[in-house]
Amino acid sequence: MSAARPNIVLILADDLGYSDLGCYGGEIRTPHLDRLAADGVRLAQFYNTARCSPSRASLLTGLHPHQTGIGILTNDDGPRGYPGTLRADSATVAEVLGAAGYDTAMFGKWHLTGQIDEPDESWPTRRGFDTFFGTLSGCGSYYWPSTLHDGERSVDDLPVEQRDFFYTDEISARACDYLDDRDGETPFLMYVAYTAPHWPLHAKDEDIAAYDGAFADGWDELRERRLERLHASGLLQPGTLLSQRDPSQPAWSDVEDPKWQQRGMEVYAAQVEVMDRGIGRILDHLETTGLADDTIVVFLADNGACAEELPLGDPEVFRGRRSIVPPSTRDGEPLALGNSPDVVPGPEDTYASYGQAWANLSNTPFRLYKRWVHEGGIASPFVVRWPAGGLADGEIVHTAYQLTHVLPTLLEAAGVEHPGGRWQLPEAPSMLPAWRGGEVDPGTLCWEHLGNSAVRRGPWKLVREHGDPWELYDVGVDRSETADVAADHPGLVAELVAAYDAWAERVGVVPREEILDLYRRLHEQRVVVEGGVDG
Repeated sequence: MSAARPNIVLILADDLGYSDLGCYGGEIRTPHLDRLAADGVRLAQFYNTARCSPSRASLLTGLHPHQTGIGILTNDDGPRGYPGTLRADSATVAEVLGAAGYDTAMFGKWHLTGQIDEPDESWPTRRGFDTFFGTLSGCGSYYWPSTLHDGERSVDDLPVEQRDFFYTDEISARACDYLDDRDGETPFLMYVAYTAPHWPLHAKDEDIAAYDGAFADGWDELRERRLERLHASGLLQPGTLLSQRDPSQPAWSDVEDPKWQQRGMEVYAAQVEVMDRGIGRILDHLETTGLADDTIVVFLADNGACAEELPLGDPEVFRGRRSIVPPSTRDGEPLALGNSPDVVPGPEDTYASYGQAWANLSNTPFRLYKRWVHEGGIASPFVVRWPAGGLADGEIVHTAYQLTHVLPTLLEAAGVEHPGGRWQLPEAPSMLPAWRGGEVDPGTLCWEHLGNSAVRRGPWKLVREHGDPWELYDVGVDRSETADVAADHPGLVAELVAAYDAWAERVGVVPREEILDLYRRLHEQRVVVEGGVDG
C-alpha cells in the first residue's frame, strides 16, 4: 500500500482536559500517547466545539455542528430548534471514504442520533460504517453501559454474560480484533470513540491503587506544576499565566475530607491510563500487522474537562434516565449515586463525578469547562502520527485550528475528493501542510454553544458567556484569558462581532433566547397536561 492510500485510525476521548496527558503537561501516566506524540506532531492550539454531540458531528463531517442538525445535543427541538440528529446532507468521513473504497469501522460512543431504540438513518451502521460495536447514548456505566449494540443488534446483556466486561477495555479489544483481520491491501478507516474519562468514575481496584497518594498535594500545587511542564514543553507561549483557581472552589488547604477528594481524581486518572493502555494495544497491533507506517493515527478530545456534579438535577429523575444510568449493578445491587463523602467512587455500585476543582486542574492553565467556549471548554490535545506521510516528527504546530479542519485534512491525505452534490461541502482548508512543517492559514474560527460564543482571528479572540458582554483577549500572549482588552480596541471588537454574526447567520445558529423560549413553552404545556394547572 502506498502512502497515497493510508489507513486512518481516529481516536476520540470524552471529557478529557487540555493538560491531562503526560505529553501535555499532566501527571497522569500516558506512555503510549506520549510515544505517539514523540513520533508525530502535537497541535498546541486545537479546538473542539465544547460539547459531546456537536464535536462528534463536526469531527465526522467537517461542518459546523449547527449545519449538521446537532447544535446542542440529541434532543429534537424542531421545528424551531435543532433536530438533534445527524442530517442526511451531512456526509460522514465513513460515507466519503467508504465510497472511495475504504473499509470502515467504529468502536465506542456514537451520540449522534435522537433515536436509540430502533435503527434509523442516523445510526452509524447507516452513516457509512460497515462495522459497529458501541453505544448510541452519551455516557453510562463502564461495567454495564446502556444502548450497547453490535451492528444494529442490542447486546445490553453482554456485560452480564461477560463478567470481566469493562467498556474501555472492550472498545480497545474490538479495535484490535478488527486490525488482526486486515488484509494489508484494502485501506481502512477505524473510528475509536472512548467514553473515558466521562463520568461516572469507574475503574478497577488495581488501577485506582496505582494512583494512591498521587494527588495528595492538591489542585493548587498541581496546577502550578502542570503550567511549568507546559512551558518547558513549548506548548504554551512564554509568559502565559495560570488563570486563578475557580473562585467557587476552596484552596486545597481548606478542603474537608481531602482523602475522599483525592479518590475522585485517582479514579479519573485510572480511567485515562486504562484508555492509554488500550491505545497502546492498538498501536502495537498496527506494528505487528505491518500497518503502522501507512496509517494515520489521530488522537483528540471532544470538549474540555467536565465540571458537572452528580446527580444532574433531581436525584430520582436522574436515576430514571435509563439511557445513561443502569437500574442497578449487574448483580441487582443498588447504586450509590452522587458526589458526597459517603460515595467512594470506582466500583460498579457507585455513580459519581470528580467535580469542579479537579476539572479546573484538568484544564490547566485555562478557566471554565465543557459547555463554555472560553479556552477551558474548547482547547483540546491533538496528536497525529503518520510515519510514511512526511510529518515533522516530534514537532509542535502553534497555528490555531478547529474540528472543521480535520475531515479536509484526512481526505487530502487519502487522495479522496469530497463528492459534494447532495452533501454539504466542508469549507475549512486542510492542515496537512502544517503537519509537514509548513503554514496553512486557518481562516476565521467561530464557535457557539448554549449562547456562549467566540470568534478567533490570528492572535485575537472575542468571547462571551451567554447574556454577558463580549470580552477580547490577545491569546497570542494571554492564552489563559486573564486580561480583557475589549475597551482598548472598540474597532476590532466591532469587526469581530460582524464576522461572528455573519458566520452565525450562514451556518444556522439558532439564537439562545429562541431555544430558551421554546423550552419554557414546552414546560408550560407539560404542566398543563400532567398537572392540570398552568405554571
